[in-house]
Amino acid sequence: MRQATYKILVVDDEPDVEPLIMQRMRRDIRARKYEFVFALNGVEAVNLLSRDEEIDMVISDINMPQMDGLTLLGQISEINPNIRSIIISAYGDMKNIRTAMNRGAFDFVTKPLDFGDLRVTIERTLSHLEEWREALDSRDKLVALQNELDVASGIQKSILPTVFPASSEYQVYASMEPARNVGGDFFDVVRLEDGDIGLAIADVSDKGVPAALFMMSSRTWMKGAAISSPEPSVVLQEVNSLLHEDNETQMFVTVLYAVYRPETGEFTYACGGHDAPLLVRSDGSSELLPLTGGIALGIIPGLEYEQNTISLDKGETLVLYTDGVTEAMNSEGEQFGIERLREVFVGSPPANSDEAASMILEAVNDFAGGAAQSDDITCLTLRRSENST
Repeated sequence: MRQATYKILVVDDEPDVEPLIMQRMRRDIRARKYEFVFALNGVEAVNLLSRDEEIDMVISDINMPQMDGLTLLGQISEINPNIRSIIISAYGDMKNIRTAMNRGAFDFVTKPLDFGDLRVTIERTLSHLEEWREALDSRDKLVALQNELDVASGIQKSILPTVFPASSEYQVYASMEPARNVGGDFFDVVRLEDGDIGLAIADVSDKGVPAALFMMSSRTWMKGAAISSPEPSVVLQEVNSLLHEDNETQMFVTVLYAVYRPETGEFTYACGGHDAPLLVRSDGSSELLPLTGGIALGIIPGLEYEQNTISLDKGETLVLYTDGVTEAMNSEGEQFGIERLREVFVGSPPANSDEAASMILEAVNDFAGGAAQSDDITCLTLRRSENST
């Protein structure tokens, strides 16, 4: 992202919001990374936005007097369609989240505010804003395919998490090695109620900017549905319906979404046309978990998805991956395959989730031997610690 200070407008009628943000974000303010301005309702916000062209982002509550946050979103797009907006929503309020996304919100956070999550969401949104500005600046220069792929790659990277949850009970890690022709892989990790963790890995059809934009929509709907339902099957059903509503290009996305409960080690997952998870035992042996029968999301409305639950034992690791791993090719056109993936851990079980992902990428790269790949190589790993309760 650029080095200049970003100006962020916070719109909330609660009087303690301003001092709280100024206190919790003071280091970023002192470092001139962010400058915050405040409004108590949508009317004040519109007046500020009309006068101040330097505002980069709006963070707005939904329920406010005079003009609520959803109405404000419509006004923002008229004043400056390039401003990015984050909505503050009640936990699980999928109806308003859905309306906000349809009116142009880029992302959302829930009350009570988790400032760690807010900071990550702000950084992710601003990163996307920078990529969008670069795309606008390059719009008249996009005469070569590589320029378009650079834009798509930037959009893709801007929404991927870079910080992962970890504790004495478990670790999560994810990594993506982009292909030369940018695809639509993405992963996400969502903190849920009662300490549960939502894990998603997905692969969008097609390449380039269209795939990157469809990926962005898919990821946002996944996050919204995930905090609204504890059931992965219901999450996929909801996202499938949302993606189908406005999908004139007939793109689709394969998804594996799971909920992990650290307290019990339960791992509940649902598949939408995606590859089966690989369970790596503490001795390095492994098995593919059964698929749940669902098809890719975005094509057929009204589908129902099944889910399956396993208990992850201490020292075991789950590997979620896209087909860029198993279909990676060497110079002779031979694919890496699922058996080579399983062999990665034979006799060498990973010590943590980071190591598991590194072992996979190293094995795939050694096999490919420098051959250019046509698809992203992406994996997400979850490991239950040996000393978990």
